[in-house]
Amino acid sequence: MCLAVPARIVKMYEGGMADVELEGVIKDVSVELVDDVTVGDYVIVHVGYALAKLDPEEAERTLALFAQAGATA
Repeated sequence: MCLAVPARIVKMYEGGMADVELEGVIKDVSVELVDDVTVGDYVIVHVGYALAKLDPEEAERTLALFAQAGATA
């Protein structure tokens, strides 16, 4: 089973990389596969790659469901 999670971009770097944050954890990911992303956008992240841009309301709903299921703190 694979799991991709929504995370918010907190810093962009040259070369198609960005820092994303999820519950206080910062990870660097590639944003090369997603067009037109910027700081503050939510993206779906799987194994170090942003796969798609996500609507902020949908991201919040998804994160709330993860929390209900005990998948996050």
